[in-house]
Amino acid sequence: MMKHRCIASLVAFGALGLYGPVFAHGDEDHSKPDKPIVAKAALANTEVSTSLEAAAAQRLPDGSLLVPKAVQRQLGLRTVLVLVQEVATTVEFNGRVMADANAGGRVQASQSGRIEAGPKGLPTIGQKVSRGQVLAYLRPSANSIDRGNSQAQLAELESQLAIAERKVQRYQQLEGSVPQSAMEAARLERDALQKRRAAVGAGLNTPEALVAPVTGVISAANAVLGQVVDAKDVLFEVVDPMRLSVEALAYDAALVDGLASASAQVSGGLLDLQFVGGARQLREQAIPLLFRVKAGSVAVAVGQPVKVIAKTSRTTKGALVPQAALVKGASGETSVWVHDAPEHFMLRKVSAHAIDSANVALTVGIEGGERVVTEGAGLLSQVR
Repeated sequence: MMKHRCIASLVAFGALGLYGPVFAHGDEDHSKPDKPIVAKAALANTEVSTSLEAAAAQRLPDGSLLVPKAVQRQLGLRTVLVLVQEVATTVEFNGRVMADANAGGRVQASQSGRIEAGPKGLPTIGQKVSRGQVLAYLRPSANSIDRGNSQAQLAELESQLAIAERKVQRYQQLEGSVPQSAMEAARLERDALQKRRAAVGAGLNTPEALVAPVTGVISAANAVLGQVVDAKDVLFEVVDPMRLSVEALAYDAALVDGLASASAQVSGGLLDLQFVGGARQLREQAIPLLFRVKAGSVAVAVGQPVKVIAKTSRTTKGALVPQAALVKGASGETSVWVHDAPEHFMLRKVSAHAIDSANVALTVGIEGGERVVTEGAGLLSQVR
């Protein structure tokens, strides 16, 4: 009887789960079913998907954006606390880089002739040259009639010179009986004939040396050996890359007065300019303005077009932000993204004018103390 009671108790305890895991077939555990494990994995995947959806940027019905902190870091967003202050008004001009008139020059042919190499050969583009250096020779070319006339003139001068030489020698032999004035006249006539003969002979045989007008580098080379050129043909251009200017065109005479510093944005960076002056005569219905490129600016090429932004003496109130902060709204209006809450961004229409090539002033639509997105603003506009 006691034996049956013990067996019944063991069966009851096993049913209540008071025993440990039961193993079968060696180390296989058959004490727990597989369904709870599958259910926990499905629950974990659902939680991950929910967290990813919560971490994505969302556009709200009013057009603003809800951007979590993690997404802000991924987009590389940067903001700046704007301050409304007095800033100088600016004007924009279309300009072109040109060589300084005192540090650049051209080498032109003074007459028609044939190009010959200089002492070091013909110069190439980018080669450094010094003022007075011989770049090439121009051997004058003349037709047969002109050459024949010159040779006939040279022969006549030589005969006259021979007669003058004999006269001087005869007067020297008769020194004392010939007046001194006659001897001086004979010598002067002989010297004049020698100079005339040298001039005519040089025109026939001596080539013309083409020299560099300034010290700099060759920016243009339009000559090759044996080339026949005409008078006024531009053969070489020399510029000093450290002394360049920018010429801009203004269509309002009132803008000439009150201009201060200026700048221009080029591919290599910011070009610092100094206003030199403006002309008082129209050229193609515009007033030429001259700016000098300051030393240490980025490298530019002569003839390169640039957009000049010049500051005036007038001022206005505005908030300075980088040019990269500006974006285009849905209707094409100029806007900025305002960070008004930790994870909330709102698009604000503004009025802006350039201060220099890298910064703009927001004059309408922004207040002091607001945070404006300066980096990554274009990425925020792509959120849908």
